[in-house]
Amino acid sequence: MASVHSADASIPTPKRLPIFYGWVVLSVAALAMVATLPGRTQGLGLITEPLLRDLQINRTTYATINLVATLAGSVACIGFGRLIDRFGVRWVMTLVAAALGLVVVAMGHSTGVAALGIGITLSRALGQSALSVASLSVVPLWFHRRQPMAMATYSVVLSVGFMIAFPCVGSVVSHDGWRPAWNAVGWALLLGMAPIAALMMRNRPSACGLQIDGDSIAGPASVESTDDAATGDTWRTAIRKSHFWVFALGSTLYGFVAAGMGLFNESILAELGFASGVYHNSLVVTALTGLIGNFLGGWLLLRRSPTRLMALAMALLACGLWALPHLRTVPAVLTQAAVTGLAGGLVTVLFFSIWSRYFGRLHLATIQGAAQTLTVIGSALGPLWLAKVVEWTGSYAIGFTVVGVAVAAVGIAAALIGEPAKTR
Repeated sequence: MASVHSADASIPTPKRLPIFYGWVVLSVAALAMVATLPGRTQGLGLITEPLLRDLQINRTTYATINLVATLAGSVACIGFGRLIDRFGVRWVMTLVAAALGLVVVAMGHSTGVAALGIGITLSRALGQSALSVASLSVVPLWFHRRQPMAMATYSVVLSVGFMIAFPCVGSVVSHDGWRPAWNAVGWALLLGMAPIAALMMRNRPSACGLQIDGDSIAGPASVESTDDAATGDTWRTAIRKSHFWVFALGSTLYGFVAAGMGLFNESILAELGFASGVYHNSLVVTALTGLIGNFLGGWLLLRRSPTRLMALAMALLACGLWALPHLRTVPAVLTQAAVTGLAGGLVTVLFFSIWSRYFGRLHLATIQGAAQTLTVIGSALGPLWLAKVVEWTGSYAIGFTVVGVAVAAVGIAAALIGEPAKTR
């Protein structure tokens, strides 16, 4: 790990700061997660309709490209996790952000199916996979005692960032077209995110001279943790433990549900007899209760077992899924959206904070990369599952019932599993 330490030492941290520098790192990490937008389903959704018209591609072809690209891109999670563990997050994040920017700019000049497929695959690998793992891995290295609240804050900051980014990019798409919008996003990554990561990101406190005993170049007020990532499971050891699978599968099932409902939510509510305005209102409720879940999850992690919180989140999600086919009034729709959003907020905080707590920091990025791979696969398969259910049965109902059973099973496992011995 000497290369990680020397890399940070080459650019000194300011000698006196009024706050712990980890909060700066957290802000950069959250910004990096927002920068994954062009590699995410929701980001691609902003340009889907004009792209299909422009390139004259049918929906089946586009859906197939997206599925293959998402699954292929998920492989990058573990590979880039290993690079982060070996060389540190700072330069990996910088290079990945720059590479993603180049890919997005090039994708904006695509003229055929082959070029588009390559562009989407690379954007998935670099954005949804690599840059996401880089963003997720750095905060636990800086925060120990206050990690739950740090990850809750991280969740809220990136949620607000996405709330700003989506309408901004969508507005450019509406007024100027998808190509200028994607070109602007690409250059923002190249000239914005990559330099910010290079100048402001740091790998861990010890590499910047921060020590918990107060003998620090940043001063006593700026110290949070001295954990030098000296201990921890390898990713092969981690995936042999039941706790890894409880949290990874719980997060994957939430991603499976969120991706499927996110793509078809308007159609789902239309099947139940609700107008599109109800769908838009439900999105607002889900977003707001998701933020509440972020804060609540961070607060509860300081007081309650993570396994019990995962059990609670899975119970809420299962109830929301089972209730969905039976909604008959607008208040019921909004209540269901609130329950689902709260469950999502809890799962998000757990996914962001649990890995270092249970498996240590030595190979943290690789372990998170393995879990991220599963969540990416889940988000790829969720929409396909719902589409197939409608094709087979003519309704979404049975799809929600079946997934609800799987979610409840993970919740029961989380409630029964207990706490592991700490890897520290």
